Amino acid sequence: MSELGTEGKKANALATEKSPYLLQHAHNPVEWMPWGEEAFRRAREEGKLIFLSIGYSTCHWCHVMERESFENDAIAAIMNEHFINVKVDREERPDVDMIYMAFVQASTRQGGWPLNVWLTPELNPIVGGTYFPPEDRSGRPGFPSVLERLAGLWKDERDQLETQSVNVLGAMREEFSGRKTGADAIPETGAVLALAARQFGEAYDEKHGGFSVSPKFPRPAGLDLLWRIGAGGAEGASEAEAMVRLTLDEMARGGIYDHLGGGFHRYSVDRYWHVPHFEKMLYDQGQLVVTYLDGWQRSGDVGMRAVVEDVLAYVMRDMTAPEGGFYSAEDADSLVEGDGEEEAEGAFYVWGCGELQELLGGEEDDRFRVFALSYGLTEAGNVRPGSDPMGEFGGKNVLFRALRTGEVAAGLELDGERVTGLLEEGKEVALSERGKRVRPHLDDKVIVAWNGLMISGFAKAHQVTGETIYLEAATRAAAFVRERLWDEAEGTLIRSFREGPSEAPGFASDYAFFIRGLLDLYEAGFQLEWLRWAVELQAAMDERYFDDEEGGYFSVRQDENHQIVSMKERHDGAEPSPGAVAVSNLIRLARMTGDESLRGKAELTLRSFAKELEHRPIECPQMALALDDWSGGWAEVVVVDDAASEAGGQERQEMLRALHGRYLPRKTVMVIDSAEAREFFSHASGAIGEMKAIDGKPTAYVCRDFACQQPVTDVAGLEALLSSL
Repeated sequence: MSELGTEGKKANALATEKSPYLLQHAHNPVEWMPWGEEAFRRAREEGKLIFLSIGYSTCHWCHVMERESFENDAIAAIMNEHFINVKVDREERPDVDMIYMAFVQASTRQGGWPLNVWLTPELNPIVGGTYFPPEDRSGRPGFPSVLERLAGLWKDERDQLETQSVNVLGAMREEFSGRKTGADAIPETGAVLALAARQFGEAYDEKHGGFSVSPKFPRPAGLDLLWRIGAGGAEGASEAEAMVRLTLDEMARGGIYDHLGGGFHRYSVDRYWHVPHFEKMLYDQGQLVVTYLDGWQRSGDVGMRAVVEDVLAYVMRDMTAPEGGFYSAEDADSLVEGDGEEEAEGAFYVWGCGELQELLGGEEDDRFRVFALSYGLTEAGNVRPGSDPMGEFGGKNVLFRALRTGEVAAGLELDGERVTGLLEEGKEVALSERGKRVRPHLDDKVIVAWNGLMISGFAKAHQVTGETIYLEAATRAAAFVRERLWDEAEGTLIRSFREGPSEAPGFASDYAFFIRGLLDLYEAGFQLEWLRWAVELQAAMDERYFDDEEGGYFSVRQDENHQIVSMKERHDGAEPSPGAVAVSNLIRLARMTGDESLRGKAELTLRSFAKELEHRPIECPQMALALDDWSGGWAEVVVVDDAASEAGGQERQEMLRALHGRYLPRKTVMVIDSAEAREFFSHASGAIGEMKAIDGKPTAYVCRDFACQQPVTDVAGLEALLSSL
């Protein structure tokens, strides 16, 4: 990365930006400019194509292309002569990335980062792709050849290219705007979930889990849907639960999971979950915490709780700003030697067998023997040739659980408890040694959307475990966003923070994911301020992004400058569709506030997704979850706690722990412990306003669709009512 060795290099226009990704390119010989009117004005005045390059600071192939091409003086000279060169951080400007990624995927059937697109001065795309090599290879044109070819076409056939770009733009508007005629009926929930189970089953890897051969991405929304189908007990339930259990188990055993420091890497390059792409993204941690919590609730598997605790410990230790916000990502690449400049993917995480042998007491030491068998260490390295396409891991070991504790104990003729103890000792020693290495680059942007996902993870972890440290982490992050990234006067969120708020506005994903985080945070600590703010943010999201005619949410405000296409995110990727998350938020808020207009927006949005749900729910599992939320059978639990005694507080906590200990995804929990809370919730239902504490004790009212059972004042009574839901 160009952060290294920039002394004496001339800075370009990116040097004053805050984005770590843009700053990585601030000393390239390319005359980069940030996305904005100044670059567009230059393109119009000079009559040049715009070369738009989109990536992010922890992107491995972005670093490769920078080293090969953007730091090459000869290639930079071609770029500077013929193009206006613009760099965009996709995490800071997902609106720009979304449009041009859609174009590249539609035109090349491929996508990824770096994303490189050539635009007319009017921002219409002409041609694009992802990584380009620095020279012609195997019949594929290299980056300089592509640059010179496009410069020549723009000079000699400009009219034709402009006409082509207008036609492309028209097709994109028709394809991606989400506009259609007429509203479809909401499909039947059972049929959609059964179809989803079958489609996941058709893609399922029965031996290793997951739903592709390679690469394998976790996609938490799909895993969450499988838990929901499994809990429903209808067609495909047992198969769905088996698929998600094996997948989560294999992920937790695989190299995609950091067995020393906690946290999940981005994806696995092979079918075994063994060799990961080593970057760590905040949005994966937040979502997977919730998925594994669901698994612990459903199965009682303490290993799933252990994964949750390790991931949250990692985020608190390595991904949390002193002020409480959560950082965005850690890089896949890092320095091979602490005093050099050579970088390699996974250098921070992989091990030589001899290195660990020396650390753990030698070849005959039981601690090393346990560690080596547990994690599949070999002198030649444990990476299969087919899992190392770039030949980077020869002689290196990626830690993965090759054998379980019982298998190691049997193989070494040791007691199982001793194996567990020795393995924990070995992990502590290896983690301490790893800490002496140069850590991967940290992207220390605080992004509202991703913080919302992580707040949900911490809040739900508190709900299930009762650990106050998780509630504190979620609360601090929410407070950070409110203090630094909330324009109260305008009623708008700001996308991100790094050395101050960014200039990018909040997008639909920021509102949807953060609202969900606030709702989960309310149901963890029951501070009414977070619920009130969620209501306010939902109104702001609806005003700015909701399609009143056909339902659904545009990803970007329709009055935003430089938006050549209005888009709705209809499929779930690494992050869920913001429109789908919004539907579930609307349903929860309608239950808690009594505002039926929110249900109307949810209904219209579900109608707009009818065809996707009826034909390919595997592509939109988050909307299938929202459909299940919509379908009814919703539980409302109201705990009335007028007593301020310490004993009463303990009883209330025991009730809430019993409630949250069960897998009950379609529920809202409300606590009335003040006149303010009573007044707020009275708007949802007159019955709530009349609920009282019995004999001064915390009292639980368990209702289904606002039809309530007799109130109870003890945990046993509450458990009995919950078992009937």
